Amino acid sequence: MGYSSDVYTEASNRMFQRRLQAEKSADFRKEEFFKKVPKAKLLEQEISTAGIQAARAVVQGGNVAEQLAQLRDRNLDLQKQLNELLASYNLTADYFEPKYRCKKCNDRGSFEENGKTVMCQCMKSLLIQCACEELNKTAPLALSKFENFNLDYYSKNVDEKFGISPYSLMEKILKYCKKYAAEFSGNSGSILMRGATGLGKTHLSLAIANEVIKKGYGVIYVSAPQLIQRLEKDYFSHEKSDDSIIEMLYDCDLLIVDDLGTEFKTQFSMAQLYNIFNSRMLANKPMIISTNLTLSELEKNYSERFVSRIIGNAEKLDFIGNDIRALKRKF
Repeated sequence: MGYSSDVYTEASNRMFQRRLQAEKSADFRKEEFFKKVPKAKLLEQEISTAGIQAARAVVQGGNVAEQLAQLRDRNLDLQKQLNELLASYNLTADYFEPKYRCKKCNDRGSFEENGKTVMCQCMKSLLIQCACEELNKTAPLALSKFENFNLDYYSKNVDEKFGISPYSLMEKILKYCKKYAAEFSGNSGSILMRGATGLGKTHLSLAIANEVIKKGYGVIYVSAPQLIQRLEKDYFSHEKSDDSIIEMLYDCDLLIVDDLGTEFKTQFSMAQLYNIFNSRMLANKPMIISTNLTLSELEKNYSERFVSRIIGNAEKLDFIGNDIRALKRKF
């Protein structure tokens, strides 16, 4: 997957900070233990001295094998004493070792395999996360949280069509969205939010995004028109961008597509949207899709096959009530 140099730099810096923090924490634990147990520091110093003596023995010559054997036995005995000392304080033998997040690459971002340097999965995940953040810079994430979603704008009068008041229904939807965000994982289901303009679909989508991002997942939020514009630019431009947008849309942990149905529809746009949605569903990767269109309008604008891929695999949340944005402007 191709990423911009800025994304690579940011991901590399974060990986470096992870490793640095793990090593600083290890040094801190060691120094604190040495203050508490001075004997441990003496044993550590003797172990270091034994290593220096081994190097000198090789340089100076003589009966090197015998000297190295003696030093090895001495080193093992010192290490045993240090481990026993740690155990007496209910600490493991690796207490002084850095606690890296990734055991495979020790937070280096890569590892050696069959004589080749291989990018670790933890670095790939970090690249996706940084790339998602880059794409989301223009999204109003900070403005949309569960805490400022106000149910008071919804009527408590029963809607005859749905047999429930907008207030009660939106209270259930808000509860569902909070639970979805709190329990989110890479195996979470998808959501289809349907309803007229200004009923809170975008707000709750972004509120979920905020919570999921806090968990360290890579989230992409984009409106359908913006998505198609970006895909067209990458596809038809002679100057290809550095970011592999299509792969990020496939690989991110959660894809949020807002305002489906408001994009300019062409064979290209419908094919791209279908491929993205279908690929993610085949890979069991969650999406949140919002639209102002009804089911019949979706089928008319796209196709029954297209819509069945969305409807059949997503939890459907129907938003009802009056335009909240219009009500807010009045007050």
